[in-house]
Amino acid sequence: MPLTHSPAELSAWLRFSLEPGLTPALRYPLLSTLGLPEHIYSLGASALAKVVPQALAIQLAASTPPEVQEQIDRTLQWVDQPGHTILTLADAGYPQNLLTIADPPLLLYVNGDPGYLSRPALAVVGARNATPGGCENARAFAQYLAGEGWCVVSGLAQGVDAAAHEGALQAGSQGAGTVAIMGTGIDDRVYPARHRDLAHRIAERGALVSELPLGMGALPHHFPARNRLVAGLARGVLVVEAARQSGSLITARLAGESGREVFAIPGSIHSPLSRGCHALIRQGAKLVETAQDITDELGGTRRSADSGRPAASTRGRARGQTKAVARSSQSPATSDEEAAPPPDHIDTDASDPSDPSDPSDTPLLRALGYDPLHLDVLQERTGQDIPTLTAQLLELELAGHIARLEGGRFQRLKS
Repeated sequence: MPLTHSPAELSAWLRFSLEPGLTPALRYPLLSTLGLPEHIYSLGASALAKVVPQALAIQLAASTPPEVQEQIDRTLQWVDQPGHTILTLADAGYPQNLLTIADPPLLLYVNGDPGYLSRPALAVVGARNATPGGCENARAFAQYLAGEGWCVVSGLAQGVDAAAHEGALQAGSQGAGTVAIMGTGIDDRVYPARHRDLAHRIAERGALVSELPLGMGALPHHFPARNRLVAGLARGVLVVEAARQSGSLITARLAGESGREVFAIPGSIHSPLSRGCHALIRQGAKLVETAQDITDELGGTRRSADSGRPAASTRGRARGQTKAVARSSQSPATSDEEAAPPPDHIDTDASDPSDPSDPSDTPLLRALGYDPLHLDVLQERTGQDIPTLTAQLLELELAGHIARLEGGRFQRLKS
């Protein structure tokens, strides 16, 4: 995409974003008082010292440090490639929704079509260690919402995030697409690495977005900052599954504080990954059982020509619960659902409620989740033949880990 700034203007924006010690509390007064970065860097230290501390004024008035200039040159080469864009606060294409959050990013690095950032959007978030049922719900809700004209925003993480992006892509060319907000630099670092193919598909039918410089790796503090962009881009946030202390609840809280709607899917009272959603509902998030519940609340941006098409649904869940109407004010603790990659780059989740030493934590139990399931669904999820599956289910039933329900269904019991 052609640059909307000259190389000199963009270089000034890049240096401004990379300037050591230039915190958000100092950036915005500088911009509002002195103008755009190119003009700021043309001023002397005495003029700058009227707005920022003397030491920072001297730093800004000095020549660009070599290591910063190297990063700028690398970034100018990156943005010159097809499909790459950098949006600054001064660009007309900068998403208006982000201007309403407390700390809008100076720059947005975009791989894909930046127009997706200005589409009506809904965020779909949840646990990285989601159950198969949670991923299925995220995928189905996202596909329906994208088909109704809502661009699906999420964080490209394992579990619910990835399923939401997949669902939006499954809506096809008539869908509204998907935007992935990354917690790393956008150049060649995809975290987790297993989502590299998904990231490429998102860039083709949506956009990958980061506020971080090229080459920046995954650090713990990047993910709460990323979550504010997920919440900020969207009209509302849907939480599919979440533990009581999770990054998803941080996203929901930020959304509520910014005047966005918060939606949550209820689940089994026995599931640790339902507790976050139930806490949000108690705090005032809107309980949803179908994706149409969301579009009924917000209004569809584009109704399907087939008005009889069924909505994505979590049938059988919480039928007697009343829908809440107030926004969420949940204030969770620091997220432990997102963490920097460990040295061996294996994607882990510190918030996983399962205990690896627990003999009841088997692949079959994880496939079952906490919702009642028929044998054929379990066979599809596990890939096992019926005789083997039946034998394992009987063993788990005798051990008191599952219950056999009417209609040939099975349900996990609380450990």
